[in-house]
Amino acid sequence: MAENARTEDPNYRAVPVERISKKHYRATGANGATLDFGQGEGMLTPVELLLAAIAGCSAVDVDVVTSRKVEPETFEVLSSAIKQNEDGAVRLDDIEVSFKVAFPAGAEGEKAQKMVDRLIKLSAEKDCTVSRTVEHATKVTFINENA
Repeated sequence: MAENARTEDPNYRAVPVERISKKHYRATGANGATLDFGQGEGMLTPVELLLAAIAGCSAVDVDVVTSRKVEPETFEVLSSAIKQNEDGAVRLDDIEVSFKVAFPAGAEGEKAQKMVDRLIKLSAEKDCTVSRTVEHATKVTFINENA
């Protein structure tokens, strides 16, 4: 696909990342929101961002539906993985996304609580773009624009 056709595709998504300083970077979303990351005190690393993106994607899937019923008392999601080193090439494996979600007592809280298992499953199998991208073979191409 030619670059122009790629950027004109309605499903095209992009996030520019700029260097702020040594080991400090800023990503900018389509709506102008920014997120600083890198290596050093007070910053999430790129690996932590990946885990956060997986947890965040599923969290949104579960939260949007359940919070229509009632606000949760507890809503925590933990994304974890095991770092693998295969002859110097590193990657994450065995990623787990664990939910701890609780709602107040009462009919609405019970309805919301009963939805959580089904919503987690839907997120994992269908709705979470981030986790589904990671778990499927996805082509990643690196391009040096100055070459």
